[in-house]
Amino acid sequence: KNLICVFVDHGLLRKDEADQVEKTFKDRLNMNLIRVNAQERFLSKLAGVTEPEKKRKIIGEEFIRVFEEEKQKLKNEFGHIDYLVQGTIYPDVIESGASAASVIKSHHNVGGLPDDVDFELIEPLRQLYKNEVRQVGRELGLSEEIVGRQPFPGPGLAIRVLGEVTEEKLKIVREADFIFRDEIKKAGLQDKIWQYFAALPNIRSVGVMGDERTYSHTIILRAVHSTDGMTSQWAKIPYELL
Repeated sequence: KNLICVFVDHGLLRKDEADQVEKTFKDRLNMNLIRVNAQERFLSKLAGVTEPEKKRKIIGEEFIRVFEEEKQKLKNEFGHIDYLVQGTIYPDVIESGASAASVIKSHHNVGGLPDDVDFELIEPLRQLYKNEVRQVGRELGLSEEIVGRQPFPGPGLAIRVLGEVTEEKLKIVREADFIFRDEIKKAGLQDKIWQYFAALPNIRSVGVMGDERTYSHTIILRAVHSTDGMTSQWAKIPYELL
C-alpha cells in the first residue's frame, strides 16, 4: 500500500512496450501504477544532441525531475515521500565508474543522476548481476515473461539511435527492432540468445528497390551471448534466418 509505482513513458521504448508495462503492473501484479506520458518533454530535451554520453545525462536528470514533480502532486494524498527505489544492478555501477573502474558509459540511474536529488535512494539490487536478479525474480514467483525479458537500457532507443534522436528515426528503429525480435521468436531462438536488437546508425546507403534507386537508412542487427551482462560474445544466427 505504501509503494507507488511511477512509470515514466519517455517515448523511447520498444514497440507496444509502454502499454505492456502498464498492463503487467496493473492487471497481473495489481500494483498502484501511475503512468506519466512525457514523450514530448524528453524529445525536446534531446533535440540537437548527438553525443551518447550527453544523451544519458539528459535522460537521467529528466527522469528525476519527473519523479520530483509527481512527488509534489501526490503530497496531499500520501504526505511527504522520502524514498525513490531504483533497479540499479552491479554492472550499472561498474560501467558508470562509481567504483575504481573507468567510466564506460553513464547509466541514467547512476552516473547520469543530477547532483541535486530530492529523494533518498534505495537500490536493493545494486550488488547483483543480471543473472542473479533473474534468480531472485524466480524465487519470488514472478512469471518467466517478466523475469526473462530482454535487457533494455533506461535511456531506451535514444542510445540505439546514433546521432540526433528524432521521431522519424525512433519510428524506423522501433519497427526494425520489432521485426528482428519477432523473427528470432518465430525461429525458436528467443531463449538461446541473451540479447538481440536493432540499432540505427547515422548513415544512409544507396540501394535498389525494384528498378529504382534508393538512398535510405541502414540498420544494425546485434545479437550476443552473455551471463553477467559485463562481457559478451557474438551469437551465430542461421544464415537462412538472416
